[in-house]
Amino acid sequence: MKLEGKVAFVTGGSRGIGRAISIKMAEKGANVVVGYKNNTMAAQSTIDEIDRYSVKSMKISLDISKNEEVIKTVDRIINKFGKIDILVNNAGITRDSMLQKMNIEQWHEVLNSNLNSVYFCTKAVVSHMLKRRYGKIINITSLGAFYGNVGQVNYCSSKAGIVGFTKSLAAELGKKGICVNAVGPGCIKTDMLMQVPQKVLDKMIKRIPLKRLGEGEDVASAVVFLASDDSEYIVGQTIIVDGGLGLSII
Repeated sequence: MKLEGKVAFVTGGSRGIGRAISIKMAEKGANVVVGYKNNTMAAQSTIDEIDRYSVKSMKISLDISKNEEVIKTVDRIINKFGKIDILVNNAGITRDSMLQKMNIEQWHEVLNSNLNSVYFCTKAVVSHMLKRRYGKIINITSLGAFYGNVGQVNYCSSKAGIVGFTKSLAAELGKKGICVNAVGPGCIKTDMLMQVPQKVLDKMIKRIPLKRLGEGEDVASAVVFLASDDSEYIVGQTIIVDGGLGLSII
C-alpha cells in the first residue's frame, strides 16, 4: 500500500481517528494536509509526527461546515502542492440527546458538520480530480449508520447520509477514474469515547468478539488501503472496522 508522491487532504486530521489516518498516510509516503478547526497545538503535534517520515505537510484551520472556507482551503492546497490525490472526509461531531429534548440547533449543527461538510469538501476537490481523471475519496461513516444508537438520531442520520452519498457519487465518478468508498468505525478509542463511563465501556467490550476497543490505527489501515492503488477495483463500498461488534447486534 504505497502512496509515494500522493497528496492527501484529511479533514479533522489533528486528533483521534483523523490523526491516526494522517500519520499512516505519511508513513506510506503521502504528503499530508491536516485540516482542523481550533486546536492548533494538536494539529502541530500531528504535523511533527508526519514530518518524521520526510514527506511534505501542511496544517490548515477551517470550518468545514462553511462552503466558502472549504473552497478557499482547497485552492490553497492546490496552489502549494499542485494537486489533491486523496480526500478523507473524517471530521465530525456529536450533540447527543433524546429526540424529544433535541433542539433544532443540535440537529443542524451535527448535519452541517458531518454531512453538509462532506458535500462541500468533495465538490471542491472533485473538480480538480476530474481534470486529472484520478482520485481517491474516502468518507468516514459509522457503525451507527446501519444500526442506530439511542440518543443519536442526528448523528446516525448524518452518518447514514454519508453511506448514500458514497454509493451515489461512486456510481457517478467511477468511469472517470475516481474511486469513492467509505469506512465505518465501531467503538474506537478516541477522546469522545473515553468520556463514556467505564461500566458502559466494559459492556461494549463484552459484545465485541475481539474483546477490545479499536485503535485509531485500525481505522487508518483500512483508509490507507482504500487510498492506495491496491483497491483499484473497489468502489461504492463501506468497510466496517468494528472488531465484530456488528455481529452481536444482528
